[in-house]
Amino acid sequence: MNGFGFNGDDFARVGAWISQYFEHPEEYPVLARVNPGEIAASLPASAPQEGESFDAIFADFERLILPGITHWNHPRFFAYFATSAAPIAILAEALAATLDVKAMLWRTSPAASELEAVVMRWLRELLGLPSVFTGIIYDTASIAGFTALAAARDAMDPAIRDRGMINQATHPFRIYVTEHTHSHIEKAAIALGIGRENVVKIVCDDHFAMDPLALLAAISDDRAAGRRPMAIVATAGTTSTTSIDPIPEIAEIAQRERVWLHVDAAYAGVAAIVPEFAATLAGAEYADSIVVNPHKWLFVPMDLSVLFIRNEGQLRRTFSLVPEYLTTTDEDVVNYMDYGLQLGRRFRALKLWFVLRAFGAEGLRTHLREHVALAAEFAGWIEASSEWEVLAPHPFSVVCFRYRGNQTDETRIERFNAGILERVNASGTCFLSHTKLGATYALRLAIGNLRTTHRDVAAAWEALQLAANEQEDAMDVDDCAC
Repeated sequence: MNGFGFNGDDFARVGAWISQYFEHPEEYPVLARVNPGEIAASLPASAPQEGESFDAIFADFERLILPGITHWNHPRFFAYFATSAAPIAILAEALAATLDVKAMLWRTSPAASELEAVVMRWLRELLGLPSVFTGIIYDTASIAGFTALAAARDAMDPAIRDRGMINQATHPFRIYVTEHTHSHIEKAAIALGIGRENVVKIVCDDHFAMDPLALLAAISDDRAAGRRPMAIVATAGTTSTTSIDPIPEIAEIAQRERVWLHVDAAYAGVAAIVPEFAATLAGAEYADSIVVNPHKWLFVPMDLSVLFIRNEGQLRRTFSLVPEYLTTTDEDVVNYMDYGLQLGRRFRALKLWFVLRAFGAEGLRTHLREHVALAAEFAGWIEASSEWEVLAPHPFSVVCFRYRGNQTDETRIERFNAGILERVNASGTCFLSHTKLGATYALRLAIGNLRTTHRDVAAAWEALQLAANEQEDAMDVDDCAC
């Protein structure tokens, strides 16, 4: 023991545990097997007065904490956007935590600042974006989106930085989205003083993508009413269905109307590194800002979101505020504290650098292609069944579907599918989630794990069919009881 509560053997023990975990994550239950409050009740009410041994702490980690973990690294995790961490990136996280960098000024860690700039250039080139874009790392798309919209707001009215939103009541800013736009945009509107009422939801077409004509009409109506169109948020890979808004047409409208265009490509944007999916970001080259999340589908552990900004100077003007104790004489450097709310920043670029180098572009492309192929295969099984149906296009690795059977009552169909979902997740075989497409309840299978194979997807399909049969029997019993 060295006086800090650990020794070399402790590091070796944790390293061995991590290595073993990544060798067989499928040995753990994919969904945590605990009841609400159970973990908290098992822990002491107060912190210990005296330090405890690592052996005791680690034993409680395995005994109390691990049972309450839902394993996102499990190959049969198919819920939400299925993500996974590459072991090489875990090593980078450990190194970054060890160095404990606060990457706010260039001088507080030159390597952190300069590596971020280099890795952002690498990623931009892989995505096929023009060099006019500057990449900056944030924790999540929520913060990246908020940051972009703050820049959009201040670009329209620079006085807001000092005077605030004094005209919002009479001449409100407007943000244009669809019902499938991620909810963090509405949260950003709340935080920026724009308000949810000024987030305008444009209707979608049959493929759940924004209707450009409806967008143009909404902007025209707002201008006529004295409201101020501020930003359009187009999505490349919506959360529910992974549909793609018609970005080229939307970009043309944004340029003509002089409205900021933000492209949310948090999930699907990385697909553009694959040549056959390069069109995913078609039109984004005209955007003012673009967000892509390597922690969603590029095997980088949570959290790492990238904002590409066209006018880097505008973003810096929006957020730069330098007190005397942070002034420096360094010239021709980037101080990342000037590009958002955060002052201290983690050394996130390190893990993306490790992943890009360890996999290489071709390795990443291979994994993305495999995930899309597995999703297409699963959708094929659904389409081949007379009792199941695919509910939306599946351009990437997410499939929305439901069981219909011979039923016609939508309320009953929803209840039936909710029952299927509950049974599948309770079985421990796999973990799926759901969404709603309009009024239609949809089951949702997402593939994004490095370790997911054909066998895992087939197991999910088998579990779904078994759950449907069990749900059929259960609902027949309920109907008879009525």
